[in-house]
Order: sequence, then C-alpha cells, then structure tokens
Amino acid sequence: MTYTAPPSAGDSSDATPGAGGPATAGTATTAQPVSRPVPRPALRLVVVLGALSAFGPLSLDMYLPGLPDLAGDLHVGAADAQLTLTACLLGLAFGQLVGGPMADRWGRRRPLLWGLAGYAVASVLCAFAPNAPALTGLRLLQGLAGGFGIVIARAVVSDLYEGAAAARVFSLLMIVNGAAPILAPLAGGQLLRLTDWRGVFLVLALTGAAILAGAALLLRETLPAEARGGGGPGRIVREFGALLRERRFLGPTLTGAFAFAGLMAYIAGSPFLLQEVHGLSAQQFSLVFGGNSLGLVLAGQIGGRLVRRVPMRRLVGCGVALQVTGAMLLLLSAVADLGLPGVLPALLLIVSSIGLIAPNTSALALEGRPRTAGTASALLGLCSYAMGGLTAPLAGLSGTSSTLPLAVSVATTSALALTAHLTLTRRSG
Repeated sequence: MTYTAPPSAGDSSDATPGAGGPATAGTATTAQPVSRPVPRPALRLVVVLGALSAFGPLSLDMYLPGLPDLAGDLHVGAADAQLTLTACLLGLAFGQLVGGPMADRWGRRRPLLWGLAGYAVASVLCAFAPNAPALTGLRLLQGLAGGFGIVIARAVVSDLYEGAAAARVFSLLMIVNGAAPILAPLAGGQLLRLTDWRGVFLVLALTGAAILAGAALLLRETLPAEARGGGGPGRIVREFGALLRERRFLGPTLTGAFAFAGLMAYIAGSPFLLQEVHGLSAQQFSLVFGGNSLGLVLAGQIGGRLVRRVPMRRLVGCGVALQVTGAMLLLLSAVADLGLPGVLPALLLIVSSIGLIAPNTSALALEGRPRTAGTASALLGLCSYAMGGLTAPLAGLSGTSSTLPLAVSVATTSALALTAHLTLTRRSG
C-alpha cells in the first residue's frame, strides 16, 4: 500500500509521513516484512499525540499509591475503591465511542479541545467529591472526557500513516505514553508526602489544562472537510456492525482488548497486592510500578525496530506469549507462596507484553480506513477499556490477603488473548 498523507488545514509540517517533507510512496503488505525504511514522524507530532494517548495511564496510575488511603478516608473496602477505577475505565471506553464518530464528522481538532476542557473540569470536581458514590460518578465523567484524547490521537495516526509506518508511530508513542505510567505513580507517591489523594486530582486537572494548551497550539487539523463522513447515529451503528463482522478488524481488536484487560487487572490489584500483602510502602510501590512500565516502553521500542523486518502479526504473537508466561508464573507464585521473588518478574512480563501487543494490534485494526478511522478507533478503544473496566474489580473480590485473585484474573484474560490471536488474528485479512 502507499504511504500518503491528506492535506492539513494548517501548517503541513506534521501532516506528512516524513519529518516535515512530502509523502513518500512505497509498497508493503501486512503479511510480509517491510523491506524499505519506515518514514520518521515529526517530533512535535509524537509528543502531542503521546500526551493525548497518556490520558488513560495518567487518570488511572497517578492516584494508585493513594488508593488504600482513599478507601480508608471514604470508609469503603478495596472492591468499592476499585470501582472508582472501573468507572474511569468505562468512561474512557464510552468517551472514545462518542469522540471517534464526532471526529469523523467534525474533524479532529474541535471535539478534541472540547474533551480536554471537560477533563480538566471533571478532575477538579473529583478532588472535592464528598463520598465514594460521588467520586465514582465523577470519575466516569473524567474518563468520558479523557477518552476523546485517546481516540482522536489514534485517528490522527491513521490519517497520516498506514501499515508498518503506523505501527512504528504507535511504537514511538509508547515513549511518551509509557512515560506516564512510569512517572504518574512515582509522582503520586511523592505527592502523597505533601497532600492526600484529593491533591492528586488537582494535579491531574492542571495536567489536563497543560495538554489542552499544547494541543491547541501544536496540533493542526488532519482530516480535511471533503474527507469527513456525514450521517447520524444510524450510520454509526451500521459502521460498527460492519466492523464487528470483519475478521481483519475483529481479530486484532479482541486480542488487544483481552491483553489490555490483563493489564487493567494488574493496575487495579497491584497496589493492594504489593502494599498490603507484601508490605511495600507507597513510594516503594511506585518504584516497582515505574520499573514495570519501563519494561513496556522498551518492549514497544524493540517492536518498533523489528516491524521493518518482522510481520506485525508475529510481533503480536510474541507479546501474547510473554503475557501468558507472566500469568503462569504469577499463578505459580500464588499457589507455591513464592513471595516477591516470584511475583515481581511475573508482573514485569505481564506489563511489558503490552509494548508488543498494543501498537501492532492498533495498526492492524485501523489499516486502510481513511474515512472511518475515528469510528474504527472508537470501537477498538471501547472493546479494550470496557473489557478492562469489567476485569479490574475482579482482582479485589476475594479481599487483599492473597496473590491468587489477581493471578486468576490475568491468567484468564491472557488465555482469551491467546485464543483470539490463534483463531482470528493470525488468519485474518
């Protein structure tokens, strides 16, 4: 296929597959290794899109070190505290469902700026939530607004790049996006020395406002008016139905969603597992969490280099194998009571696997959809975040005294990811 970029509504320096140059033509298929250099995106485009993609980890990870204190302050149990995480996950899912079609109809910039402003306001309201039900509802709104940034960032990549080039850009986004889960819990742990969990939400509000300013200044429109889709909800439903019947879309989407659900189980369960079961402090937990996130970034960069020579589906398979291995090791640690020496390597494998799975499943699912990239990106995100939101509370249903609930959750989701990859993704398209 040909790597081309549509004309942008403003400065076109970021609207080309190269770093400020004209589009480069070439041919590649997803079933064969790419034999030509993959174009490099402009740095500022990577930074802005990475920041937008980081709304998930920022919203979920920064307050993780304070989750046990939040439960105590609001007089709720671990499962109830994790519902605030689930609400944010579901909000991120349905925010993408709304924001993607809006971006196909009205362009990328306008819905994006609306969502970023809403995120900053919702974060302020979270800081003043009087009780757990109110916080849960506000976290849902915060996630809805943040979902706009995630879905539109993917749509912009799909506007500008295809095939292996898109996979490489998604891998590069792991640098910026991966910095969020490294820095967010570290920052959250340090913030808890100065303030409580409410102060963390105020910092999230300031972060959202900063990303809003950056997007307004640096991100140009990438979907020209003549390429925008029309129609109402009926058209969107028909497009969703067509995508769900398309094996080429469904295979990588389900594989990525199940793998992402395992990551969400880790995010929800690890604060209680590492702090209450294994006795780590909030600061020690943030260091472990950041180290695992660094593994995700490194895996993403390795995949970004290998995509020039290795088919994307094979890289997905390697990532799924890593997650299954980590899940089996975590189960063994729970059954044999291996303690931290068994738990920590297992968690590292589970998290690092996403660096290979997410960029390549996203590129495979969104490939060749110039007019409906936002809608396809919305359904891709909905599947991942909805699955993650349903899985996250399972890690706390049996209390906080054992590794087993988290191990069973991740083992189940990784087995489902493997099944989807073997039965759908490898034979799709």
